[in-house]
Amino acid sequence: MGALTVREEVHARELTLSLLERLFPSNQFKGIGFRLWDGTRYPSESPSPTTTIVLNHPGALRAMLLPGTEVGLVEAYLYNDFDIEGNIEAVFPLGEALAERTNGWQKKLDIARELMRLPNQQNPRISKRGAARLSGKPHSLERDRQAVRYHYDVSNDFYSLFLGKRMVYSCAYFESPDEDLDTAQERKLDYICRKLRLKPGQKLLDLGCGWGGLVIYAAERYGVDVTGITLSEPQASLAQQRIAEAGLQAHARVR
Repeated sequence: MGALTVREEVHARELTLSLLERLFPSNQFKGIGFRLWDGTRYPSESPSPTTTIVLNHPGALRAMLLPGTEVGLVEAYLYNDFDIEGNIEAVFPLGEALAERTNGWQKKLDIARELMRLPNQQNPRISKRGAARLSGKPHSLERDRQAVRYHYDVSNDFYSLFLGKRMVYSCAYFESPDEDLDTAQERKLDYICRKLRLKPGQKLLDLGCGWGGLVIYAAERYGVDVTGITLSEPQASLAQQRIAEAGLQAHARVR
């Protein structure tokens, strides 16, 4: 990331503050503030916020918002273009405000022009793979298959580094802060089964079953016949292996 002159940095600061006032008026969000890379705070006159969005360099707001997608925003967070201090859930209303103030192409273009006046800076993206290069009609079977394989066929060993023993990846339900991930994920699976009111002898189809966590749980604990479907061959392979290890081949399978 190249260094800026004093004049360029001052310009970036003033432009950033102007954009923040346009997008997130200071009188609308109590308890939420921004801190710029040089320590400048927005809103400047408010008491200490309970949640602070930290812009880590002069191009941070551009890196966050110019892509215009949730993926772009998340990547800016993952690569530390910005950070959040405090309650991360408190910033969600900012997303609604942003959508409202950029509703319509004219507004989007106007904001985009201002963002492009900020330095074209972002922290290094360390991924060697880059974004998925997909071909075909959007949401066609073949294109979706390409997307799924790009994301999930990086190996089961990779996902086992941070998922629980059941390899459940959507969410988990914690009853207390000291509860472990495996317990919370099992509670989520049980909640699904109870919500569906599963009973022995019924059949369950799990579309996008991942590594078969729900498939195995429902067959084992609720006595239903379960078929799981995934577009990822490594997921299906591990799921079938785990079904065999649990002795559930007669009641569960993943295709």
